[in-house]
Amino acid sequence: MTPFAYIGRRLVSLVPVLIGISIISFLLVQLSPGDPIRLLLGPRATDEAVAAVRLAHGFDEPFWRQYLIYLGNVLEGDLGRSIRYRVPVSELILQFLPRTLFLIAYVMVITLPLTIVLAVVAARAQGRFADHAVKLFAVLGMSVPVFWLAVLLARYFGAELGWFPVSGWGEGFTGHLHHLFLPAISTSLWLVPLLVRNLRGALIEQMESDYVTACRARGLPEGEIFRRHVLRNSVLPTLHLLGVMIAFLVGGSVVVEIVYAVPGLGALMVGSVIGRDYYVVQGLTLAYAVGTVLVTLTVDLVTAVIDPRTGQ
Repeated sequence: MTPFAYIGRRLVSLVPVLIGISIISFLLVQLSPGDPIRLLLGPRATDEAVAAVRLAHGFDEPFWRQYLIYLGNVLEGDLGRSIRYRVPVSELILQFLPRTLFLIAYVMVITLPLTIVLAVVAARAQGRFADHAVKLFAVLGMSVPVFWLAVLLARYFGAELGWFPVSGWGEGFTGHLHHLFLPAISTSLWLVPLLVRNLRGALIEQMESDYVTACRARGLPEGEIFRRHVLRNSVLPTLHLLGVMIAFLVGGSVVVEIVYAVPGLGALMVGSVIGRDYYVVQGLTLAYAVGTVLVTLTVDLVTAVIDPRTGQ
């Protein structure tokens, strides 16, 4: 199968997924407690005003027709209007999105080199002190809740030592790096152990395979065997796990954003849930789901580039 055919097949398979996501996000407002129209107009709105707005937005239509209207609006980029901020939801999401994306990119910049170094050290020193130390770090990292670690780092390095800010996201690129260091490192310290365990196991499995023995029999240097064969063939399982973790971070950044008062999508989601801003919750749910689908698609395409057999 050609790469273009594989990409086309993957895109077609996403259509029912995206339709299901749109239905779920649509039901959020339909099944939410209270009347969104009254929340939009305020408690002093008359019944006539509520009925007029309901008629204008098609809320008097049958359920299936309301969904088609909603789907058409989504395809045009219209996710509704925030009750709290009085601006379009799409505009609100675009305003808060860069902060969350910057935090996720920051986490990845810290996580990837650290994961590769620790996994390689552990695999090359299998059964020795360095391997046991890395495995202990992985177990401890997976045992510590990320919210507890975030609070601990904020209290010690932020409140007591004053090395890093514990709220906001700063001004300019260097200010963003300084303000978001603690949120990024607390997330990375949770993410790295998961990836290290996966990559270490894949490296050890490849190092013990028959083709590596054949390479050694041909006299190839160990470093060349490891770089050109073992490491490359070990990337795919960890790449899939990394894709899952990135997709989780898209929606799971809520914890660190709340702890460190980072004005990103996570903080917007929590504030909207508390304030019963249903259209924002609906739009964010749709955005999170689409983001997760896009990350998964990207990982699949990268995997197909690295190993064309996966696209057959």
